[in-house]
Parts: sequence; structure tokens; C-alpha cells
Amino acid sequence: MAQLGSRSPKRHGRLAVPVGLALTASLAFLPSVAASAAPLGNTAGTAAAAKPDTTGPKLSYVANLNTYATVKAAKKAIERAGGTVVTSYEQIGVVVAHSQNPDFAKQLRTQRGLFVSVGATRTAPLKPVQTTEEGTTQKLSAADAAKATSAATDGQEPLEPNQWDLRAIKADQAHKINDGSRDVTVGVIDTGVDDTHPDLAANFSKSQSANCVGGVADTTEGAWRPYADGSDHGTHVAGTIAAARNGIGISGVAPGVQVAAIKVSEPGTSLFFTEAVVCGFMFAAEKGIEVTNNSYYVDPWLYNCKADDDQKALVEALGRATKYAERKGVLSVASAGNSNHDLASNAIVDDTSPDDGTPVPRTIDPHDCLDIPTQLPGVVTVSATGDQGIRSYYSSFGLGVVDVAAPGGDKWQVPATPDANGRVLSTLPGGGYGYKQGTSMAGPHVAGVAALLKSAHPNATPSQLQAMLKAQATKTACPEKLYDATGALVDATTCQSKWGQTGYYGYGVVDALKAVK
Repeated sequence: MAQLGSRSPKRHGRLAVPVGLALTASLAFLPSVAASAAPLGNTAGTAAAAKPDTTGPKLSYVANLNTYATVKAAKKAIERAGGTVVTSYEQIGVVVAHSQNPDFAKQLRTQRGLFVSVGATRTAPLKPVQTTEEGTTQKLSAADAAKATSAATDGQEPLEPNQWDLRAIKADQAHKINDGSRDVTVGVIDTGVDDTHPDLAANFSKSQSANCVGGVADTTEGAWRPYADGSDHGTHVAGTIAAARNGIGISGVAPGVQVAAIKVSEPGTSLFFTEAVVCGFMFAAEKGIEVTNNSYYVDPWLYNCKADDDQKALVEALGRATKYAERKGVLSVASAGNSNHDLASNAIVDDTSPDDGTPVPRTIDPHDCLDIPTQLPGVVTVSATGDQGIRSYYSSFGLGVVDVAAPGGDKWQVPATPDANGRVLSTLPGGGYGYKQGTSMAGPHVAGVAALLKSAHPNATPSQLQAMLKAQATKTACPEKLYDATGALVDATTCQSKWGQTGYYGYGVVDALKAVK
């Protein structure tokens, strides 16, 4: 799946969580919009009556319209090329369609009066629901829970002694001043959230939740919950953001705000495809959500290269969606990824793409081939740190790319807590609790601080919130040493500093206390 929040080495923000989505008949089209919108039955002087090839695999596509093209004209062109329209977003000029025509995208691209770009959102055909096992999560045992509870002091939640991450960003001190406003909602664009969890139920916003898998928002009761295959990623993220201070379990960074679930991961594979993520951002924008957390990358490409016709279309569609959401008042936060890549370098080896088929190793330039949504304009990019404040061994980084850092966990940076576990403790489906690590865990800490800022400054725009996050962050210099994947301390030679930033931490580690003062 697109890297999930604990964006495992693959998924943004997760190391211990699943990561995580071609073309022959000829059909002539006149290049003008007017011709594309001609009645289907008019065959005089055209090849409109020719039937498109439907022998290929059924794929999903995004078609991005030109400024002056209409969705109505685009839909007709899509249908003539053998496509079926799934949904359209007139606000941003994006249409989602399915087709079995191997030349579907190629044919639409010739119609420059209508389309800027058209691309397949996956390399493998659409398939029915299936189930698979997810990655491992360290579940909190009853004995460990009891040990934490016995160590809790007055004012702490029962399991809060194990939440070294809250103390790292002064969230525990911030809670003595302000827990956040219920007028602020953080949308968790992820694998779904178990809103029945006793630590989440009080702060869950059903009216702002949906299942966007496939590209169309389903708001029926419970559609936003994790699939039966049991992905716990979204529920874990939600707890870090807004688990209630209710005398049960843990506390979130912003325990007074609301949290909503926007499920975008495929059943079985937990892959995050473009049409679902576009739906997620558009839904958040229209439902008045103030902050979104995005602890994943959009499948099937870890990096989307603009020189590739398909990947270019995915970047365009998602860029339009995030910018629209920003114009509607949504601040988007995204994890930097768990590949230990320097996103400011000139060359990265991507040996995992496409992840919905057979990966083909390639060397990419991250300036031209983007990790989305984390490298899209206006999105806050987050790297991960451990208990010692050092960049986590798995976290991707990059000078001028990473905006801020936050606790994501690091098994080699062991805290002085009852469990002595360097990962991040949060909620799990079914009322449980467990540990995960990854930039997927760092992102929700930043989303929580952003929610506290929005609570204190309700009229602040997304760009103003982002500026405050950076200005209030605790400046953090490049370390001399950091842990590698084996737990050995090595020289931190990859950290660069300039413009008051570092490649490891951006403007610094976010500060929840400053956000509420």
C-alpha cells in the first residue's frame, strides 16, 4: 500500500505496519472540444461509430481537463473511447473513469482541447475484494497496561506514563492550558478508524466521515471503519491526534478536538490509489475539515515522474485536489516516508514501484519524480524522531523538503518509561492499544499541534497555520551521530543545514505548549 503512517519502510510513517496501487484499436477524434462533444449518433464524416477495443484489463483512470473544457464534453469523449465515468469533480476539472480499452488514455491524450493529462491510476486490473494479513503491531499486554497504570500520577491518563512522545513535544503541559476546540476537526485520510473505541468515541465526527475507496464517498453508517482484514493503521493515527482525556487509556495530542475518518485504502491490499485519495481531499474540503493527516504515499508509485504520461496525470489530479482543499481552509499534513531517502538529493533508487505488480528498479530524481502527497505544494512534510530527539533510523529527510519533525518512534532510542518501548503507543481497533513506529506516527503529532493552533486562532488560514508551526518549532541542530537500521551509532553525515533549517528536522520539532499559549 502506499506507505502507511507507520509508513513502513514503504508506508509513510510506518515501519511496523503494511505499506502502502497499457494499451490496440484506432479511433480518430477531432481535436476540438466541439467535436468531442458531438452527438454519439452522428457518424457522418467521423469515426465516431467505430467501437473501441474492450479486450484489455479493466483499469481506473484520472482525466484532467483543460481550463476551458467542460465536464460534459469530457464525459462524452470518455464514453466514445470505451470508458465509464465513475465520478467527476467540476471544481477542479478531474474525471475518474474505468475502461478496458488498452489505448484509452492514449486516445484521450490526443484531444488537447479537452485534456491536459490522462493516466491509469494502477498497473494491475481492478479485482474483487480479497483479504490478506497486515504487518505486525506490538499490542499492549494486560500486564504492561497494569504496570503503566500503577505509575500514573494525578492528572495523567492510565497509560500516559508510556507516552514519551507527548512529553517530547510538551503536549502534557499544553493540556493544562487548552485541550483544543470541538469546532476543529482533523480528518484522518487512511485505512479507516474504529469510532467505537472508548478513547475515540467521544471525539469522533460521523458527519464528516466516509469511505472514499473507488473514488466515490460512501457516508453510510460505519463505512469509514477498517475492513474485516483488520488494518489498525488509521485507528492508531486517530488516537495520537485526539484520544480523549477521559480516564481511559491514553491521551491524544489534541484531546479536545474532533477526529473524522476518510477511508481510502483498498480492502485486502491496503493500497492507496489516486481516485480514492482525490475523493478524500475533496470530501474534507466540502465537509469543513480544518486539518488532514496523510500517513501514506499514493500507490502504485513511490515516486511519480512527470516525464511518464500516467504518473504525470496522477500528480496533476492530486495537486489540484490538495490546492482546492487548501483554498477551502484545509491544512494538509503528510509523513515523509520510511525509506531513509534524502528527498533533496539528485538520485534515489526506487526498487519498490509499481507495488501493485512486479516492481522494476529505477533511479529517479526526487525534484522531478515526487512522493505524493508529501511533496505537493502547500503540504506540511514531517520527518520522525525518537525519544532522544534524534532522527529515526528509517525516516526520509531532505533540506528544504522536510518542514518540521515530530516523534515517530525508534526502537533503538529507548525511553525511561514503564515499558521502555521506543515506539509510539496509541489506540487499536476493538478497544485495544499498541505500539507502532514510522513517519506515519510522526505526522499525527503535527496534525494534533496544528489542531491546537487552529483552536487558538480560528481565523488562521492554512498558510498561516503552517507558518506558525515552523516559527514555534524547537530548533534542532544536526546530530553528530544517529542510529542505523541495526542499532549501531553512525556518523550523521547526511544531515545538511541552511536557511535556519536542517535536512533532518526542517524548522525543528513541533511544540504543543507554544501552540496553546
